[in-house]
Amino acid sequence: MAYHHLALAAKDMKATHAFYEGIMGFELVKVEVAPIMGGGWGKHFFYRMDGDDSRFIAFWELHETDGSDDYVYDINAAAKLPPGTNHYSFSVDTKEELESWKQKWLAAGLDVFEIDHNWCHSIYTKDPNGSTIIGVTRSIRRTRTTMQWNSA
Repeated sequence: MAYHHLALAAKDMKATHAFYEGIMGFELVKVEVAPIMGGGWGKHFFYRMDGDDSRFIAFWELHETDGSDDYVYDINAAAKLPPGTNHYSFSVDTKEELESWKQKWLAAGLDVFEIDHNWCHSIYTKDPNGSTIIGVTRSIRRTRTTMQWNSA
């Protein structure tokens, strides 16, 4: 079974939109207004990835929900896990595509964390919600692991 969408709460929807549409190149295709379980309401923003009508990433902009002043948008901090434990990564096919994403993120002023996992090579950064580590990964075959931070 494949996934349809991943939905996360957005601390700052304007910045989230600028990142996922402007930097990542995902297309905003639907915004729904819906009630939130437990009270309140939200806008649910769906972004199509790579023109694929079966894969989306979505974000909630929450309104009038109880306890909103105490929300922790960093999913690792909320779970009391080390940074980067919970993350998601998008796939590319070539070394050149991976390098292109790295340069795009650096040009946008983002910090980039790079790791060779031995069987794939990944780069990671944080989204505007200050928490979610997103990555771009290219599958490869290697024998050693190296880690290096590259700052903008």
